[in-house]
Amino acid sequence: MTGKVDFATGQLLGTVLAVQANFYQVQLDVKDTETRRHGDTEDLSQTLSASLPLPISASSASPMLLCTRRTRLKKIGQQVMVGDRVVIEEPDWAGGRGAIADVLPRQTQLDRPPIANVNQILLVFAVADPPLEPYQLSRFLVKAESTDLDVVLCLNKSDLVSPQEQQQISDRLGAWGYQPLFISVKNTINIDQISEYLNHKITVIAGPSGVGKSSLINTLVPNVNLRVGEVSGKLARGRHTTRHVELFELPSKGLLADTPGFNQPDLDCTPEELVYYFPETRERLAVGSCRFSDCLHRDEPDCVVRGDWERYQHYLEFLDDAIAYQTHRHQQADPESTLKLKTKGKGQTQYEPKLESKKYRRVARKTQLQALQDLYQDSEE
Repeated sequence: MTGKVDFATGQLLGTVLAVQANFYQVQLDVKDTETRRHGDTEDLSQTLSASLPLPISASSASPMLLCTRRTRLKKIGQQVMVGDRVVIEEPDWAGGRGAIADVLPRQTQLDRPPIANVNQILLVFAVADPPLEPYQLSRFLVKAESTDLDVVLCLNKSDLVSPQEQQQISDRLGAWGYQPLFISVKNTINIDQISEYLNHKITVIAGPSGVGKSSLINTLVPNVNLRVGEVSGKLARGRHTTRHVELFELPSKGLLADTPGFNQPDLDCTPEELVYYFPETRERLAVGSCRFSDCLHRDEPDCVVRGDWERYQHYLEFLDDAIAYQTHRHQQADPESTLKLKTKGKGQTQYEPKLESKKYRRVARKTQLQALQDLYQDSEE
């Protein structure tokens, strides 16, 4: 990092809520030195609310500043991400501006979406409209598990299925190692329970398009008014409505990060890591071990993972993706890589062999002339 922060000097701290171009929207800590300088929190908020052009959430007394990054941070390659805890210098209260002078050490970091200091992932799916797809859900769960963050599985539109169907889904996912929370944003079912999970935490909300993520955020965050997309009737999939990463402050003092909509997350783990992203396999490995330390749990003898569990076929398909990803990484430095990435249906990607380009490359005219000249010289000798 860029150095230690001396809190005794009364530096102004805040959290980056949004990043656009070279500007950073920073939510200030009211219980910081400015509170002591201007009086109590309420007085400070009223003073800044009148002067700042950026809105202050109705649920919070936290002021905002639009900040730039110090040139020194840019020179040393210090990136500023959404969720970063930062030190602010030279605040211009009248103009609502400031400068980020330092970035505090990150507790966690996600690359996709790019966000720091996340505590958990709220994975949102729908039980109907669009219908729940086990393979797609499994892929999202594996990606969420790979972050080493806590995963909260939330199933929306529960009002569209019967209690018996909910119980069947709950039993099935329980065998996967998850206890889903059934909600209905439309009928405000179990929304309060979600709020309890989000208290005083930074949470990333993820899931496929059309399952009600934006509607859920609109319900949890007053006056946010995210654009909501309809579900496409042709493909039973939602339209993408979210374009960038942004943190929204919750009434419970937590922060919720919306993420760009996508249909299938990338699995960028190694084949050896994949097995630990399934709760079922972690349970098996906790009580036993395979004969071979490098077992990939396909056809190796005396494997404790291979067996009769529902998502084993998902594991094998994801393993193929992980092997292809690892091969691709090893060949990235080779301009004559033998694989190319092709996009298939339903947002899935697959590596396929590509033609050996040298066999079909046209010989340069200079090379042809040089070859003729060498041939002519050889004939004279």
